[in-house]
Amino acid sequence: MRGTDPGLTAAELTLLGLLVEQPRHGYELEAVIADRGMREWTEVGFSSIYYLLTKLRERGLIEQLAGSAAAGDKRRKVFGATAEGRLACATGAEQAVAELHPLYPRVLVGLANQPAVDHDRLLDALERRARALAERIEQVARAEAAGPPAPGFVHAIFDYSLGQLRAEQAWLDRYRASLSGARRPGGEPTMAPYDIKKALKEFYAPRNTDWAVVDVPPQQFLAVDGTGNPNTAPAHKAAVEALYSVAYTLKFATKHTEDGDFVVGPLEGLWWADDPEAFSSRAKDTWNWTMLISLPPWITEEMIEQARRTALAKKKHPTIAQVRRLALHEGPSAQLLHIGSYDDEAPALHRLHHEYLPANGLRPAAKHHEIYVGDPRRTAPEKLRTVVRQPVEPEPAS
Repeated sequence: MRGTDPGLTAAELTLLGLLVEQPRHGYELEAVIADRGMREWTEVGFSSIYYLLTKLRERGLIEQLAGSAAAGDKRRKVFGATAEGRLACATGAEQAVAELHPLYPRVLVGLANQPAVDHDRLLDALERRARALAERIEQVARAEAAGPPAPGFVHAIFDYSLGQLRAEQAWLDRYRASLSGARRPGGEPTMAPYDIKKALKEFYAPRNTDWAVVDVPPQQFLAVDGTGNPNTAPAHKAAVEALYSVAYTLKFATKHTEDGDFVVGPLEGLWWADDPEAFSSRAKDTWNWTMLISLPPWITEEMIEQARRTALAKKKHPTIAQVRRLALHEGPSAQLLHIGSYDDEAPALHRLHHEYLPANGLRPAAKHHEIYVGDPRRTAPEKLRTVVRQPVEPEPAS
């Protein structure tokens, strides 16, 4: 069958692929579809899973495995792919990867008929689409972060989906700007969205990979406090989700204000422990942390409070109530760009505390600070980029 179109719909090929991966029953298929965000790119409703299984079975592509009803529930029949099904799946997948297929998004139909829509109503419709798009991006990113460990191809699917959504988001921003004349009320030209990585490039995109002292200006952040291993503590995952929920709510609440839009900054963290050597030894369960997202200087406490209430009402995520504003002025700080796994930072930290600071008559003045420029979900560990910073002060004269 290789080289011949197996005649499978996208939903059928998706379900068949999951059974080629391993035998599963219907409820397992539903769980995997949900965990992997598969409904972002194919229509497989829960009610249609058994209908699709029946069609695949009638074609001889899958079979019920003998004695395979799930324990304690004879209704949960386990299915696996047949040899013919594996071949059909491989052929269909190869063609789906290689061939371009036309898309028929309804937004294009709407754009083709926009002369029939009042200009202000069109702008309002595009604004609603922008909000829905931002929510979808947040949902997909959260689904990837919250899902169980998955193979690399699953992360590639999430990455593709997010890339498509973000590409549309960028297009939508440009198109809306063109319709509005790219001008604010009153006739002043709009400015590009505030981006902390560009506004404070020296502190968010440094080039030095060995320690150097910089003077960090005052900043304000959204912050959530916690303790424990960031890789395993549920509180850490909840803190990150809450921060991004409030940050994006703020972004869209302020997008059309006088000060304008801003790009949500990268995740950051302040870290400390009762035993400073806990970081060199990577004793992560003893770590304390405050996770952060930077804010433009014009964001007020009142705006943060309103965004927090809005996000909490919408998401029902209890950690959102813990999000607070934090002002920092770290001033003189030893800083470097670390390239590689987070666990490989230990030698640089040991060198900082045992060589660089003593040699320069300095000592730590505040909490260890990290900025996660690279996304660990889509970046190989050896390519991760992290700004590592330690506020410092002169050692007192003896």
